[in-house]
Amino acid sequence: MSALGRVVRSGVGRRRVQTLVIGLATLMAVTASVLGGSLLMASSAPFDDAFAGQHGAHLTAQFDADRATAARLSASGRTAGVDAASGPFPTASITPQIEGMRLPPMTVAGRKDADGPVDNVTLVSGSWATGPGEIVLADDGPLGMEFDFPDLPGSPSLKVVGTARSASRTADAWVAPSQVAALTPSGTVGAYQMLYRFDRAATTAQVRAGRAAVTASVPEGALAGAQSWLTTKKIAARDTALFVPFLIAFGVLGLVMSVLIVGNVVAGTVGTGLRRIGILKAVGFTPSQVVRAHLAQALVPAAVGSGLGLVAGHLLAVPVLSETEAAYGTTGLSVTPWIDMAVSAGVLGVVVVTAWASAWRAGRLRTVDALAVGRVPPAGRGRWAARRAARLPLPRAISLGLARPFARPARAAAVVAAVLFGATAVTFAVGLGSSLNEVMSARNHNAADVTIGVSGMRPGPGGPAGGRPDAPDPAAVTAAIEAQPGTAKYYGTAKTDATVAGANGSTTVTAFSGDASWGGYRMVSGRWIEGAGEAVVPTQFLASTGAKAGDEITLDAEGSTVAVRIVGEVLDPRFDGMQVFTSTATLKKAVPDLALTGHHIAVTSGTDVAGYIDALNDRLEPLGVTAQSREANDGGDQVVVINTLTAILTLLLVTVAGLGVLNGVVLDTHERVRDLGIHKALGMTPRQIVGMVLTSVVLSGLVGGALGVPAGMALHAEVLPAMGHSAGLALPESVVAVYDAPALLALGLGGVLIAIVGALLPAGWAARTRTVTALRTE
Repeated sequence: MSALGRVVRSGVGRRRVQTLVIGLATLMAVTASVLGGSLLMASSAPFDDAFAGQHGAHLTAQFDADRATAARLSASGRTAGVDAASGPFPTASITPQIEGMRLPPMTVAGRKDADGPVDNVTLVSGSWATGPGEIVLADDGPLGMEFDFPDLPGSPSLKVVGTARSASRTADAWVAPSQVAALTPSGTVGAYQMLYRFDRAATTAQVRAGRAAVTASVPEGALAGAQSWLTTKKIAARDTALFVPFLIAFGVLGLVMSVLIVGNVVAGTVGTGLRRIGILKAVGFTPSQVVRAHLAQALVPAAVGSGLGLVAGHLLAVPVLSETEAAYGTTGLSVTPWIDMAVSAGVLGVVVVTAWASAWRAGRLRTVDALAVGRVPPAGRGRWAARRAARLPLPRAISLGLARPFARPARAAAVVAAVLFGATAVTFAVGLGSSLNEVMSARNHNAADVTIGVSGMRPGPGGPAGGRPDAPDPAAVTAAIEAQPGTAKYYGTAKTDATVAGANGSTTVTAFSGDASWGGYRMVSGRWIEGAGEAVVPTQFLASTGAKAGDEITLDAEGSTVAVRIVGEVLDPRFDGMQVFTSTATLKKAVPDLALTGHHIAVTSGTDVAGYIDALNDRLEPLGVTAQSREANDGGDQVVVINTLTAILTLLLVTVAGLGVLNGVVLDTHERVRDLGIHKALGMTPRQIVGMVLTSVVLSGLVGGALGVPAGMALHAEVLPAMGHSAGLALPESVVAVYDAPALLALGLGGVLIAIVGALLPAGWAARTRTVTALRTE
């Protein structure tokens, strides 16, 4: 081994704390960066590949067959700006049954084959539907399954002959064009679907321009609804895109902390090793070799940390990438190799630049100066602080500790920076967890004290009653609730499925009997429903349909249509946001047999909820239903994954912050070892030594915590809305503003805790050092 190699190996082994700090800081930065980069790729690459391969539709439009003929719609494909078009395809909204069990409604399109200039559907299994009585599903399903339609003229049935996948998600199923008319109550085609690809469709504005051009080419009012490919892409990528903003935040925190930690460690190594540097130069080492030695001492642990970070990033990405595989029906999604190379090269490059900036000082020192310079700070530095601290009514050991940061302001600033980033990470993590709990609370709508027959599932087969022939009489349940002492207010819920023009798939419709405004529904904008004909919808519904507050939409429920006006936007991430909330009076005409299947009850103040439930269940027992306390806050798999990743990454950041403090205190303690010997010789006890060392980081901890808390709040205010946007959610203020005064005070004091924990080991070492050994140290 060369002389330079032996110097590097000796430095890495001797400065174990500094080596560990650099390794962990690099591990943190690489882990978060690999996670963020891989999930960013996974959230877009599968869809982009499938969309390009199938020549996906930039715009999926549905037209009223009574207002535009098939020939007129076909001619719209030659509109300026349209690159290609497919259709018109006759469409219908169907509600199939299997052995008498009703399924949710679905949109079916009539296509003679899977190929076409736009939306070249990929057949996954079986064959294409080419004749009557055959259907191809967009979702996986057993071939040979029979769909029955007893409510339609002639009671037709369809047999599943294949499954296919459309990246554009243009329909839930496909049949032969001649089959569509038989799947409508009137026996005629009521709507057509056109699929367009535009010359320019990379932005929302460009897709809107293309839509406007197409709309102008057909009779006025013919367009019933349309969906942009950008909306489809956002929905497809939403599960993984949700993780990207907060992972990027942790990645940036880790990278900046790596820069600060590495720079501080190398600078401290240079500052405390001046005599060693002078000896190296005296025995013939060139300035370049000295710089390379310090660079290598930083790069060795950084390389190890980078390797471990790659492994950790791959392992933590597995649960999220598995969700993406399920969403696209693919397998083998993993971290792209070029992301590994780019992240490793980038982080190690940052380490090299940061370490070189500090090591350059060692290279340009004159040999005589390096040998002559001692490790004691210049005389007089911090004396004014020591004098003022001595006047405080505090033990001398404590006052000496409080004054210590002023003797080494640069090192104290490094400790403040380490604590700042640790406090920022903790504040951000606490806020993120609180906000996710608020979102899940809004998701569950669990403001009621007691619920009856409430389920978070879609309406079951068999219609609103979930296929239960023995469903209780809603009027009898209502009477029992009203008769029970302690009832303050209540409302009932009924669920059904419907289709909406311009949106594929079924939409869950929740109808309320009574005032449900107190039920935990968080309004993003607008107002709650106040009467028949009004509805509120989630953000995703607006994005998917292109509707906005004040617009009127048409619901097709069980073969009947009903028009409702959107009066507000509500936060509800269930069922991909495809929900409509309205009143039972709105659906009375379209679904006359709609029955209440759930009740939410608020009890009067001071009422014992457990006793109320027992008494109410005595009344409900003959009806076959049971009252229970409000549902638990079920966060779901995504929230569990996010909270787990947040906890892991926060722990890593806080550990690196504590090690940053540890490094600073170790350098300071070794530098002051002779002073510690003098203090011991004058009678300072080991406990007082520990108190002095710990007190020396209290001010730094307070300042770092005071700065880190608002920084964490600012980060939370930026990242949370970005996460909501990635998930297609607009978040109300109650979800973002989750910090209160006691929590902020505790988080601020957390900075002191990080500093003290980081200083415990060197404080113990200082207390155990023998007086004679310390006095002999130069």
